Amino acid sequence: MTVACPQCKCQISIQGNPGERIELTCPECKIHGFFRFPEEPPTQTPGDAIVVKNLTKYYGNIKGIEELTFTVKKGEIFGFLGPNGAGKTTTIRTLLGYLHPTKGDANVLGKNIAENIVDIKRNIGYIPGDLNLYNHLTGRQFLNYFDSLRNTELPLLPELLRIFEVPLDRKIKGYSRGMKQKLGIIQAFMDDPEIVIMDEPTSGLDPLLQQKFYDFLRHQKKKGRTIFFSSHVLSEVDKICDRIGIIRNGRLVALEDVETLKQKMGKLIRVKIKEKPERFTGPKNMKRTDDWIEFVTNDDIDYWIKQLSHYTVLDLEIHEFSLEDIFIHYYEGQT
Repeated sequence: MTVACPQCKCQISIQGNPGERIELTCPECKIHGFFRFPEEPPTQTPGDAIVVKNLTKYYGNIKGIEELTFTVKKGEIFGFLGPNGAGKTTTIRTLLGYLHPTKGDANVLGKNIAENIVDIKRNIGYIPGDLNLYNHLTGRQFLNYFDSLRNTELPLLPELLRIFEVPLDRKIKGYSRGMKQKLGIIQAFMDDPEIVIMDEPTSGLDPLLQQKFYDFLRHQKKKGRTIFFSSHVLSEVDKICDRIGIIRNGRLVALEDVETLKQKMGKLIRVKIKEKPERFTGPKNMKRTDDWIEFVTNDDIDYWIKQLSHYTVLDLEIHEFSLEDIFIHYYEGQT
């Protein structure tokens, strides 16, 4: 879509998602500001595994999540990113029926969470962030118990036991944290559910096992399974996820595939000039640090290179934004 600069009326082409808030710098007059795309609640399509519309949950007067609207496509690995306390677990527990929404709605596999949560759970695997297992059972008894609840075949169990080796005949109370996490992963995937919802699933896993887990998830994606992956670990989200939603203070502040989101954030330019840094007039987001001039630009790199040609450039760096940069951008200034 195209918007007009409020100062010089220059037409600026922009792209984004409904409800998304983006920063803009006019290429003509360089005025800096923000634009929020109009809200367009998504509709259910055959390609959607999860559809969330204005989902809100309050604990009395305390906000958990507010006006969340997004979709998760079938056969994708969707990353739900935010620090502890941002609302990730509240979202998951509401989708699974453990919490009742204050308002709003959600469909999972085409079924409404308020009306069909029992049917929904038959097709969902779940790894909670606060994994509490039955310590008095052995690992084998634990898996047999969940097998009896589901009353279905367990086609992935042999593969999972090869990847995540656990002492099945030992009582769970003697398991390490990593062993318990592996057992939780096995029970979530063993009956090959259509969707698996995971809340910080790699907690307690060593790096080698994490990599094996990522490979397993990629294989599940190729089969058409849907993975909802909640995490605050930026590196793993960047490695494994197709799209991410970033949640801040219970609200969704970004929803995009990883590479597109990086492109939208633009590039970081760092330059050192022979002249006094104060002489260079850059965009409003410009900072001066230890004789370095730093600013972010999107599509007007050529313009700023031409402006810098009027100075003696001693050093110049142009950096792509990483997922960590994006995360910090959306959370900067928050305590």
